[in-house]
Amino acid sequence: MLVEVKVPVLAESVAEATLMNWHKNIGDTVNRGDSLIDIETDKVTLEVAAPNNGILTQILKQGGEEVYSDEVIARIETEISEAKTVEVPISIKTAAPPLQQSLPDIEPLKQTDEPKLSPAVRNLLHQHQLNAADIPASSTDGRLTKEDVLKHIERTGAVQKVRAAPAPKTEQPKQAPVSTPKSAPQPQPVAKKSIAKSPVQTPMSGDRAEERVPMTRLRKRAAERLLMAQHENAILTTFNEVNMQPVIDLRNRYKEEFEKIHGVKLGLMSFFTKATVEALKKFPVINASVDGEDIIYHGFFDIGIAVSSPRGLVVPIIRDADEMSFAAIETRIREYGEKARDSKLTIEDLTGGTFTITNGGVFGSLLSTPIINPPQSAILGMHKMQERPVAEKGQVVIRQMMYLALSYDHRIIDGREAVQFLVSIKEQIEDPTRLLLQV
Repeated sequence: MLVEVKVPVLAESVAEATLMNWHKNIGDTVNRGDSLIDIETDKVTLEVAAPNNGILTQILKQGGEEVYSDEVIARIETEISEAKTVEVPISIKTAAPPLQQSLPDIEPLKQTDEPKLSPAVRNLLHQHQLNAADIPASSTDGRLTKEDVLKHIERTGAVQKVRAAPAPKTEQPKQAPVSTPKSAPQPQPVAKKSIAKSPVQTPMSGDRAEERVPMTRLRKRAAERLLMAQHENAILTTFNEVNMQPVIDLRNRYKEEFEKIHGVKLGLMSFFTKATVEALKKFPVINASVDGEDIIYHGFFDIGIAVSSPRGLVVPIIRDADEMSFAAIETRIREYGEKARDSKLTIEDLTGGTFTITNGGVFGSLLSTPIINPPQSAILGMHKMQERPVAEKGQVVIRQMMYLALSYDHRIIDGREAVQFLVSIKEQIEDPTRLLLQV
């Protein structure tokens, strides 16, 4: 019986998606739950798994094609799989020669010996003939993710290319111009599996190589929104600096006890999230958005936290942040970070938001002008902490300082409100007891 493989039901805001590379080929045996292909939308990457055991007999849509919600992209023949499963136990009970012939059919069942590996990870390990024990896991629980395997393939790709070169190592540079037409196609299968889409490479001339790679759907959507934000909003940025020493001292005093009780580390983002919420209560227009000629004031505080993922920057939403504790905020941020790294964020995680916080300081940025995330009207930019001499009570002391930036839509937010909003955050960070008293 033929079973259809369909595109998952997409959100209302997502009209179409793009297929990435197939993990299985026509004629391959698949088990229920095996990853067949990844689908990239404007916001997230979805994994399409096999709905039944069987053999992949038809692929109707190739990698790179546009697809729509609930569209059929492949078919699986289940009766062939059932016939094979009947033969396996019969061959085991018979004499030795039939048993030896049936071993290739039993071999895929060994995948179940790795319960901590997802179907996508097992598929990549099988395709590249890799050992899971040789690849370091980045997750806190020691679980190997698909991104870990892809990064390992990228790191070892150069070594594989050198081994595949037909010329001796000592003469490789001299023979490169002659052997390029013959040897260039050989490493392409390795590169094709390590990226989302197959790059179109231009002819090489000596060491001046070029590579043309199409934008991912996530990158194209981000580019469209950034241009829209600059064209449709009157963006201004105001700056201030904050003394981080009081927060640092507070963290050092309670971080071990905090982690022991709540099971999560006490970071800086929870302080800035709570301070932002209190400042938004004082200046509600900064939590508002523009809809045509109307201003929509939001009576809730859904704070977007910009997170870096292997496929680009994403902004998951912490909903009702005003009702959450420090521990709850830190836990939610950690969960979003893990989901972003494993490409498990859902559209619901990324939808909505009334205000955004981005932290370029984790990458070493000292100062920047962040771009607002429409339809929001403002965004807070955090930056790198750095020791600087400051004056306190007539004396010069060394303190951990951070520059803050607030980009805002000047159509509805005046400079006075933007500056006072940033000063409010500064005062609460420099005196964390204000966060407890909500003053």
